[in-house]
Amino acid sequence: MRQRIFHIMLLLSIVSIPTFAQKNNGSGLELGAEGEYKISKKASVSLGTEFRTRNSFKTVDRWSFSVGGSYKILSPLKISGGYTLLYNNNIEKINYDDYGEVKNWRPSYWGIRHRFNVSLTGILKVKRFTFSLRERWQYTYRPEKTTRRYDFRDEAWEDKTISGKGKNILRSRLQIDYNIRKCKITPYVNAELFNSCVVEKIRVIGGANWNVTKHHQLSLYYRYQKDFEPDEDFDPNMHTLGVGYKFKF
Repeated sequence: MRQRIFHIMLLLSIVSIPTFAQKNNGSGLELGAEGEYKISKKASVSLGTEFRTRNSFKTVDRWSFSVGGSYKILSPLKISGGYTLLYNNNIEKINYDDYGEVKNWRPSYWGIRHRFNVSLTGILKVKRFTFSLRERWQYTYRPEKTTRRYDFRDEAWEDKTISGKGKNILRSRLQIDYNIRKCKITPYVNAELFNSCVVEKIRVIGGANWNVTKHHQLSLYYRYQKDFEPDEDFDPNMHTLGVGYKFKF
């Protein structure tokens, strides 16, 4: 059984490799760890941390630390919420004048962001399939930050203050899980839309969760992200290979 599980996990990795080789696409790694404690049959709390890279795995993208909780209102309906502290490595930025000449250059810099979310998830089980629809409101606040940039006209460094900014977004995710008979691995696929006034981003994920024991769970997934309005926070057309660990108290 363990060899069978290992082979399935390995196959998921191999299938995703050709996608990472495509040109003009960002790629990165995502590592996560989470601890979950059940207060009762309906309520639970969790703590987690995450590490991400970008630029073909070569650049650290961000660290994050989160706390959350969930409560099962009814058997097919769950409400949850949480807070995440993000420590982002913002990409460098080059500004040009009207003639195409470089005006100034701002190196990459690290900055803190605060993120809050509230979610409502509906679950429907059909034979060995589980369908879930999650609607999540997310608010992210970036505090004011002073950075340095180089002015090529004056040939000198100058300080630039970036104003604080908040952003609301609605994330809608549909997921399908399949329960394989007498197997500890549960494969799944999902698609998620990020909406403000328009669709800003789409994510598609394929992966599997492996219940190693009653308390330990490993996960492996591949994620493709299409960003329609890329900014300093995201890389467009991002390919990510993710590995996660979860401990259930």
